[in-house]
Amino acid sequence: MKRKTSYKSFSDYLILILFFLGSFINASAQHQEVPEKPHMWKGKSKSFYDTGAIAKAFQYGTLQGHFRYFFMNTVNKGELSDYFANSGGGGIRYETAPYRGLQFAVSGFYIFNLYSSPLGVLDTLAFNGNRYELGLFDIEDPENKKDLDRLEEFYLKYNYKESYISLGRQLINTPFINLQDGRMRPTGVEGIWFNILDIPKTRIEGGYLWAISPRSTVRWYYIGESLGLYGAGVNPDGTRSGYEGHTNSHYVASLGIHRDLGNHRFHIWNFHVDNLFNSTMFQGEMNFPMKNGKILAGIQAIKQFGMGNGGNDTARLRYIDPNSTSSVYSGRLGWMDEKNQITFNYTRITKEGRYLMPREWGRDPFYTFMPRERNEGLGDVHAIVGKYTRKLPVNHSQATVMIGHFKLPKISNTALNKYGFPSYVQANVDLRHQFLGTWTGLEMQLMYVHKWGLNNDYSNPIYQFNKVDVSNLSLVLNYHF
Repeated sequence: MKRKTSYKSFSDYLILILFFLGSFINASAQHQEVPEKPHMWKGKSKSFYDTGAIAKAFQYGTLQGHFRYFFMNTVNKGELSDYFANSGGGGIRYETAPYRGLQFAVSGFYIFNLYSSPLGVLDTLAFNGNRYELGLFDIEDPENKKDLDRLEEFYLKYNYKESYISLGRQLINTPFINLQDGRMRPTGVEGIWFNILDIPKTRIEGGYLWAISPRSTVRWYYIGESLGLYGAGVNPDGTRSGYEGHTNSHYVASLGIHRDLGNHRFHIWNFHVDNLFNSTMFQGEMNFPMKNGKILAGIQAIKQFGMGNGGNDTARLRYIDPNSTSSVYSGRLGWMDEKNQITFNYTRITKEGRYLMPREWGRDPFYTFMPRERNEGLGDVHAIVGKYTRKLPVNHSQATVMIGHFKLPKISNTALNKYGFPSYVQANVDLRHQFLGTWTGLEMQLMYVHKWGLNNDYSNPIYQFNKVDVSNLSLVLNYHF
């Protein structure tokens, strides 16, 4: 049964907004390359030698805090519904100093819906609900405005030299399960995760996971039950997908190997989801130093195939056809100097089949990824994206402009178009600034996104609403201490 909460008056929301703004409720950068170590907590951190005593391990531990404010506004074309939301929250993270190589960490975060348009009401033309703003809160309970809290980290870690292994709830960043922190809080996982860092020029990471808490939720879910929370789309034959709540999968096993070779870096990942599929990814990133900068090049290749019974013996309740396969190729070429970075990016998802990866677990790893949209659930895709980033004269400020052309299969081709998405052009403008001096720890981001439909394949409003001919504005403030 859904939880019910009473509505506050506008004055109550105004007081909350002023309180959070007065505290500089913050927001961290939304985009992070997947090979990077998670950096959701950026406050002060100290490295102590092994204390040799449990009491001292707790006494010399580190405490970090994070406040976040997020305003989002979506404007659809014509008479289709528009939305806005104001969200604020904060959290605390504590990690002990080492004791005989052992460390304990715990963190939690709370969220308030400060003032928003009704997010649980369906649009009268498309008969569909809000897509973006609801993700700031709890997608399972649109009416929940204050009971939004989550224990995000709770793990025990053992350190050996530079390497470590951790057990419990934690944050990780991989090509297939990642933070996807473009809302209030990131995706968290529960399981065993290791990082081997003592091999020269090589890093090996991986683990065994049995639970996930997706972004925009407050609960923890077993692997199978986490699928479908973001919407299930349709089966290849066009019937409504029924795998939500009916997927039999118990674990995820992942292994990543990273190797540095001079100016080049290579990554190999294998990602195995019990009873569903196996995905293997190769990524090479090359840098060629020149007189005034360097040439950037990159290549990705992903191969995926179904396994087991695809999640259920009944075809209409399966997440994936166990006999299906898909292939993805993505590339990048660009230039970087002290102030500028420009790249031209291309992704091809072949006609072989749909590329599937639970949206609840992370964003696309492709070079053509643009915030606010994904190409998961599609086959026969051609995506071309140009990205330009410029460091601005104001200290610690930068601007990024992206524009992409995404040619997708027709909506009627349900075998290759899971979510009924038309071809589109997307443009993003992203401005970021980090404050210094008195306001050190405060970050600001302003991002505007617009998507245009490329054809008349979406005469039914359901294929337009929150998908194309739509604008989205985000203002995010983060404060770390």
